[in-house]
Amino acid sequence: MSHHRHFFRAFLRNSGKVGAVAPSSPELAKLMLEWMDWDSIDCVVEFGAGTGVFTEAVQRYLKPGGRFFAIERDPVLAEITRSRCPEVDLHESCVSRVATICREAGIEKVDAIVCGLPWASFSSEVQDEFLDAMFEVLPEGGQFATFAYWQGLMLPAGQRFRKYLRQHFSTVEQSPTAWKNLPPAFVYRCER
Repeated sequence: MSHHRHFFRAFLRNSGKVGAVAPSSPELAKLMLEWMDWDSIDCVVEFGAGTGVFTEAVQRYLKPGGRFFAIERDPVLAEITRSRCPEVDLHESCVSRVATICREAGIEKVDAIVCGLPWASFSSEVQDEFLDAMFEVLPEGGQFATFAYWQGLMLPAGQRFRKYLRQHFSTVEQSPTAWKNLPPAFVYRCER
């Protein structure tokens, strides 16, 4: 329960960067990851690790020898993820630096990005900045998964993000709803 308390406090500190009141559910983590072609994934990056729910799940899916690192900007949430997943390379940074982080780690390309960022709460400028950074490292054929809350689709930023995905990915599918998540959410499953 302490993770929920820390997550809610992070939301109160900065609701523009932490877009949820509670950590993602295991049900949502499964919807985020089960569709990906894990046999072909040699390198995966997580945007917005939060309290490590997706981080922990990625470790279960990642094949032996696969590379994985996560990025989390909030220092309190980053510390929770570090304690939960001590073997994961976690960068306390902004996702706009993903290309620099990859270069410093000797990573030439990323096969998949798992994303927990609150896209519907970002301005168009921030959305563009983060998506441009992602496209620097995610090549054609790369897989991208991110989730959205149903109420976020009513916001202009949520609608703009959905349209952007359809314009920039060759495939955009929507998962079933994770009803046990707070609030209920679905996953955009995308391929470049």
